[in-house]
Amino acid sequence: MKIFLIGLMGSGKSYWAYKISKTLDIPAFDLDAAIESAEGKTIAEIFAEKGESYFRLKENEILKSFAQKENFILAAGGGAPCFHDNMEWMNANGITIWIDEPVSVIAARLQKEKSHRPLIANVADEALESFFYEMRNKRRPFYSSAKYHLNSGDLAEKHFLEILSPS
Repeated sequence: MKIFLIGLMGSGKSYWAYKISKTLDIPAFDLDAAIESAEGKTIAEIFAEKGESYFRLKENEILKSFAQKENFILAAGGGAPCFHDNMEWMNANGITIWIDEPVSVIAARLQKEKSHRPLIANVADEALESFFYEMRNKRRPFYSSAKYHLNSGDLAEKHFLEILSPS
């Protein structure tokens, strides 16, 4: 089983990947962590030193390296579905789930860790919510092509297991 979790940064993709992996007894991965490991640099350093275009190419390369793995759950970076053919590839190669938390929740979660997140590092705290609202609208065409969509009222382990457990 190949499971891809998508959604805005701060929506809980990594949290749910690791939580569900324990229940299903399959490995969990975080795409951003895999990129950092491959590059020996943080995402912020990659953006600063090599730019977003380089990062997106590396993201695509590492995402597609998961084709060789059999069973896993992967927390994709928030922008991963929106570049190259990543969303199409994830849909063709596994189960995609859009984790869709309210932008107010995401803004509150990420306010303290802005310096580690290049796309929001220079966004004023009071502008975070509107920033995420715009980002969500731009990314919605990609996110909405996920096979499943869980929003805040559905974010419980039982809902993931209903999707992932064969009937």
